[in-house]
Amino acid sequence: MRVDSNAMRIKGVLFDFDGTLTRPGALDFPAIKRILGCPPEHPILEFIASAPAHRQSELMKLLEEQEDLASKSSLPNRGAESCLLALKERLFPMGIHTRSRLKPIRMALERFEGVSIEDFRTVVTRETTRPKPHPEGVIRAAAEMGISCCQLLVVGDFSFDVIAGKRAGAMTAFLTNGGACVMAPENPAPDYIIGNLEELPDLLNRGFG
Repeated sequence: MRVDSNAMRIKGVLFDFDGTLTRPGALDFPAIKRILGCPPEHPILEFIASAPAHRQSELMKLLEEQEDLASKSSLPNRGAESCLLALKERLFPMGIHTRSRLKPIRMALERFEGVSIEDFRTVVTRETTRPKPHPEGVIRAAAEMGISCCQLLVVGDFSFDVIAGKRAGAMTAFLTNGGACVMAPENPAPDYIIGNLEELPDLLNRGFG
C-alpha cells in the first residue's frame, strides 16, 4: 500500500460493487459468458451491444437473471462492513459505481450489517450512465457526491475501475483481494494497491493525518 500527498485530497470514495464490496465469485463471469455465448476475452455488456438487434433483449434478460441469482448468494467482502462503517461514522461521502443494475445491488446490500443503500450518496449503474470503462459514471458520481473528480478515490478489483477513474481525473485504488495487481501494459496504473478493504480506512486516516 502506498500513501502520499494525493491522499490528502481525497474527500469521497466511489466503490465498485461485485468483487469489491462483495466477495468475488458470486457473479461467475466465465459461467455467464458460456450461457450467453460470449467469447472469454470479450466484456459481457459490449458483447451484447454488438449482437444483432433481435437478440440483444434476449441476451440482456439472461444476464439480468444471472445478476439477480448472484445477488441472493453474495456476501460482504473481507473488511467491507468495517470499512463502510468507519467511513459512515466520519460522515465521509461514499458512492457505488457498477456495470450491473440497481435491483441486485439493493438485494445484496441487505446482507450487510449496519450498512444500507441509504448510506451511499449515489449509486451509479448501467441504467443511468454508460458503463465502465467510460468515465461518465465517475463524473456523475462525483457531482452527486458534491465533490470534484480530483477529490474522489475510485476503488475496484478490475482494470475497468482504474481506467474509468483515471479518464475522469480521479484517484484510484486497485483491490487485489489477496492476489496480484494484473494490469495490461497499455492501461493506466492505479495510484494505490490494497489487498483488502480493511486497509482503506488506514490509508485515508494516514493521508488526512
